[in-house]
Amino acid sequence: MDARGVTILGSTGSIGCNTLDLIRRNASQYRVEALTANRNVELLASQAIEFDAKLAVVADEACYDDLKEALAGTGIEAAAGPSGLVEAALRPADWVMAAIVGAAGLQPTLSAIRRGCVVALANKECLVCAGDLVLAEVEKSGATLLPVDSEHNAIFQVFDFNQEKSIEKIILTASGGPFRERSLIEMEKVTPGEAVAHPNWEMGAKISVDSATMMNKGLELIEAHYLFNLPGEQIDIIVHRQSIIHSLVAYVDGSVLAQLGSPDMRTPIAYALGWPRRIPSPSPRLDLAAIARLDFEAPDLVRFPSIRLARQALSAGGAGPAVLNAANEIAVAAFLEGRIGFLDIARTVETTLEKMAGQTIGALDDVIEIDREARVQAMERTASCPVVV
Repeated sequence: MDARGVTILGSTGSIGCNTLDLIRRNASQYRVEALTANRNVELLASQAIEFDAKLAVVADEACYDDLKEALAGTGIEAAAGPSGLVEAALRPADWVMAAIVGAAGLQPTLSAIRRGCVVALANKECLVCAGDLVLAEVEKSGATLLPVDSEHNAIFQVFDFNQEKSIEKIILTASGGPFRERSLIEMEKVTPGEAVAHPNWEMGAKISVDSATMMNKGLELIEAHYLFNLPGEQIDIIVHRQSIIHSLVAYVDGSVLAQLGSPDMRTPIAYALGWPRRIPSPSPRLDLAAIARLDFEAPDLVRFPSIRLARQALSAGGAGPAVLNAANEIAVAAFLEGRIGFLDIARTVETTLEKMAGQTIGALDDVIEIDREARVQAMERTASCPVVV
């Protein structure tokens, strides 16, 4: 079997590094076509050289000269900026990992989809911001979309696509983040350092804060709606603090199928990377006897209003999910910079949704404009928050 050509959009982040770790362990099965990063030139160049990539791209154009210098004499092409990211996505890889965090990943991911290749989707925001547009492009090009988020990947593994009408509901599990037992008064005083310290998973700062607010579950709920063609009423969320059951599918006959595994992102990445086969992964093997118990509880929508806001955005349709995502990105950045408090994240999102209610999306340009406007509205809201000391 010929080696599968791979491009990784976002190779220096957690998902990208784990993907390259798996390729390193299964080197004969893969060849790397292109790698991209935001601005981590040193790591990007090191990865490109180790895996003999044909192209390396840095999103921040100010870093282009540094990347070009780091790759001098290697024969590896260098590029930068949004056009460089699209160029990487258009390279002739069989399989593309879409792992650029945030709305910035939308255009390159769409470019890969339009080629009709296999796209492993680790970017929630693509479907959240432009779900209908993305799925239309998938249908048109014949591309295959494989979810990489542990929850959606788990559902994908146990979802009977040949009997979709037999699905009663899907159930997304949530760790509950580090503050599931804190009061609202205590959560007002949460620091960025506390918020990024996830109890089960190793993730980037933005995704860790999303987990702490449970906005990640709200975004996943919207993403699941598009991936599995189910209304929000058929998508439940349950807190499962051990992160062993990654999600479940309930059928009309009373059966509930679950995918289990240790909390290690290399398991869902390996599933997507090897699909439709399976490849070895070094993830710790599950020892249920050692774990001894699995706990579940309903999410607290008073302390974690992000889930309620996501359901409202999905129900409203139109631009709601895109506004939710953009406002959240701005609010999380403000929190990480110490400009707003932890609970101000959800407040900023809610205010922005209220201000931009009723807008619609008909084309990609609409998504871009709504994303821009929502960010402006969210920045105004964060600027009016009391300074956090």
